[in-house]
Amino acid sequence: MQNTPSLRRTALLCGMALLAAPAFAQDAYPSKPITIVVGYPPGGSTDLTGRNVALELSAKLGVPVVIENIGGAGGAIGAQKVASSAPDGYTFLVGASNEIAINKLVTKKVKYDVKDFTAIGLIASQPLVLVASTGAGVKNLAEFTQKVSKNPGKFSYGSSGVGTSLHLAGEMVKEQGKLFMTHIPYRGVAPLTNDLMGNNLEYGVFVLSSGLPHIKSGKVIALGTTEAKRSAATPDIPALAETPQYKNVDIGVWFALMGPANLPKPVFDKVKKALNDTLQSPDFKKKMEASGSTVAATTVNIDQFLAAEVAKYKKIVEFAKIEE
Repeated sequence: MQNTPSLRRTALLCGMALLAAPAFAQDAYPSKPITIVVGYPPGGSTDLTGRNVALELSAKLGVPVVIENIGGAGGAIGAQKVASSAPDGYTFLVGASNEIAINKLVTKKVKYDVKDFTAIGLIASQPLVLVASTGAGVKNLAEFTQKVSKNPGKFSYGSSGVGTSLHLAGEMVKEQGKLFMTHIPYRGVAPLTNDLMGNNLEYGVFVLSSGLPHIKSGKVIALGTTEAKRSAATPDIPALAETPQYKNVDIGVWFALMGPANLPKPVFDKVKKALNDTLQSPDFKKKMEASGSTVAATTVNIDQFLAAEVAKYKKIVEFAKIEE
């Protein structure tokens, strides 16, 4: 066949089209629905955060973003699914501090690590709150400290389970206050609440949004929140860190958007921009603040944040000798 200029031009155009195909494919992302995995049943704080994020990302990326609830093992089953997923930008995790940073430190059953994810960004955080039952006989942090320190081993505090953020917050309070209390792990917040309100347990730790209704109703007494500063949602409840003895208490539950490791940069950039736009949305901020959460700043370096959190949790786990 004769190699005419026309044939050469056709071949050149075909070659250019082939070279351009990956760029066009990347520009087309996303082209189908995206799944956000939440490692807990519907209705909790992580699920609420995931659903609020999904609505915003769907509007900004132009495709449906659906929630898949995969409960079990403190969020680890859902997190493992995302860590094992193809890094194609269609499976993400809205996870809390437990499944992303803590679980690996407290149980050998968890096989994934932070490095098995691409961290997109921090979404929001929420303090925990140390509470007393009405039968404990204390009304503030000073009375709590005095009573517990004078009676080492006599009193107990409850959390929603071994190795949870609530458990670690209680151990941080013990470490900072040089207190000796027995930890009582419950299978979730509901039985913990029942025992506190029934005066079968002296003290407990709640996520602020879970504890607030019972604090407002007077069924439990707030002793202090666990982040470094008071929560905007509860300016009347002091932060534990305001008391010199507890100045280093700074722990809460936070939520982050994570993808599988090795997410392509063009995909990462698109999702990161959509998340940043979400964090700056007044409607999104209003919804999150109503639930007791503070929306993260877009300037947070998520990789540095996660490294610092893991180091902090590791220290508490070693102090409390937590291992499953």
